[in-house]
Amino acid sequence: MDRAEKKEAVTTLHDVFSKAGVVVVARYSGLTVAQLQSLRKQAREVGANVQVAKNRLAKIALEGTDVASIAALLKGPTLIAYSDDPVAAPKVATAFAKDFEKFVILGGAMGATALNPDGVKSLATMPSLDELRAKLVGLISAPATKIAQLSTAPAAKLARVFGAYANKDAA
Repeated sequence: MDRAEKKEAVTTLHDVFSKAGVVVVARYSGLTVAQLQSLRKQAREVGANVQVAKNRLAKIALEGTDVASIAALLKGPTLIAYSDDPVAAPKVATAFAKDFEKFVILGGAMGATALNPDGVKSLATMPSLDELRAKLVGLISAPATKIAQLSTAPAAKLARVFGAYANKDAA
């Protein structure tokens, strides 16, 4: 890797660290290439990314970003999982760590907040942004539905009463 490639890699990583909602650092030693490809595929499906970067270049790229607290975690064979959604990357990493013992979550950062492995796991248990939006829409639309039901109920009751009187008079 020559100097220009390194500079480009640092710039790309700096952009990633600046824009990511959450960054998770994990140790991957002992995993096969196929297993790492599986992790990348799972991450892509939920809108997250997984990247292996040289630790020295990643530490340079971290300077001046909110997630600079993860620099101490970058020792040995580590990978970085990141996403804009604060739940996607931790969910994928935690699920993968359950399946493969050699994949160890070291920690991460969400904005300026540093996360230990337990913090990453607790983020993974939260509902995703899309799930929260769906719940909010359900909560907001529920009262409107109830109001519509209540407003049509008296009219329906009156119609049944008039119908009963009409049947009584006819009989």
